[in-house]
Amino acid sequence: MGLFALLNHLVNLLAPALAVGALLPLLARLVRQGNAVRRSWLRQSVLNALAGVAALLGGLVYFGHDDKMASYGAMVVACATVQFVSARAWKP
Repeated sequence: MGLFALLNHLVNLLAPALAVGALLPLLARLVRQGNAVRRSWLRQSVLNALAGVAALLGGLVYFGHDDKMASYGAMVVACATVQFVSARAWKP
C-alpha cells in the first residue's frame, strides 16, 4: 500500500469521528439555549473527536477491520457521554 492509499484510509477512518465531534457542540448549543455552556466550542469539539477516534480505533482493534455498525454506535455513545459531562448537563 502506498502513502496516498494509507492516508486515504486513515482519513476515511477518522472522518466520522471528526464530523460528529465538530457538529455535536453546535447542536447542543441549539438545544440548551437557556443554559450557559461551560466550555468553548473548540475545546468541546476536540474532546468529542478524541473520544470518537478512541472508540473507532477500539472497534478496529476488536473486530479486526473498520466499518462495523457497533464501532459507529460506540463512537456516538462516547461522544454523547463526553458532551454530557463537558456541558455538566445534569445540573439545572
